[in-house]
Amino acid sequence: MLHKYCSSISLFMYFVLVGLATTLLMVQGQVTTRVGFYSRTCPRAELIVKQTVEAHFNSNPSIAPGLLRMHFHDCFVQGCDASVLLNGANTEKTAGPNRGLRGWEVIDDAKTKLETACPGVVSCADILALAARDSVVLTKGFSWNVPTGRRDGKVSLASETSNLPGFTDSVDVQKAKFQALGLNTQDLVTLVGGHTIGTSACQFFRYRLYNFTTTGNGADPTINPLFLSQLQSLCPQNGDASRRADLDVGSANQFDATFFRNLQNSRGILESDQKLWTDASTKSFVQRFLGVRGLQALNFNLEFGRSMVKMSNIGTKSATNGEIRRICSAIN
Repeated sequence: MLHKYCSSISLFMYFVLVGLATTLLMVQGQVTTRVGFYSRTCPRAELIVKQTVEAHFNSNPSIAPGLLRMHFHDCFVQGCDASVLLNGANTEKTAGPNRGLRGWEVIDDAKTKLETACPGVVSCADILALAARDSVVLTKGFSWNVPTGRRDGKVSLASETSNLPGFTDSVDVQKAKFQALGLNTQDLVTLVGGHTIGTSACQFFRYRLYNFTTTGNGADPTINPLFLSQLQSLCPQNGDASRRADLDVGSANQFDATFFRNLQNSRGILESDQKLWTDASTKSFVQRFLGVRGLQALNFNLEFGRSMVKMSNIGTKSATNGEIRRICSAIN
């Protein structure tokens, strides 16, 4: 009798704990992702994404930074729910910060292959998260385990892209935007380090080269003088605004910590990037990535993976406010 009573209590506690766990996993309509989510329902999902990204990368390496940036832009607006992929008037895709994104065709290609292998199973949000990781690996960065199980969102508004960090933002503004999403100062510096791959058009930094100040040569005084002349040659004051410069000069195709060395040497392309060195609250993290003596060193590649996992869990949708899209550019 006592045994039956204890068994009943145990069973009762089991359901209580399951219910509690479910509640914790669905806070405000958000679900917790996990590594290997598709291990039974679509075992080849991650491999299909990896092979698709690799095939496109082999013909056009610029899709690597493009996919990484796309995932970042997706997570900062409506959470990591593939809302950036939706077509339509006044969607996120139409907003200024997203017009230069590239890699849409890679996601569409992966989705088509996944729908053939496992119809209606793998979300576009997960494809984007996996593709971002695979892009880092293809550029010689470290890999990390990507938790999956996201659902695709049903809302995409261009007006909400103001949440995205901007190239003129002060460090305080950058920190506020990151903190609003649960990301700390170390995450900020780490994720901005993603600029170790990719390029920027002259239109986003040329203002730093001419008439930035009314003193000296008129340029942003935080730019190394020799580097300034190189940038002015690339981006003349009235020249082609679409010409591009490597964000990580000297190592733009390899995912490494040299981006931070360039900041130390006043060779940051974007104003918001260079400010990470001139602001004390972020400079210490840059120095730790560089292994400056007297500070606890940080391994950039390891920390990047950790911060990416943290970011990729922002605003994940549940079955009540999300879906598995059949086509990534349209709601079902």
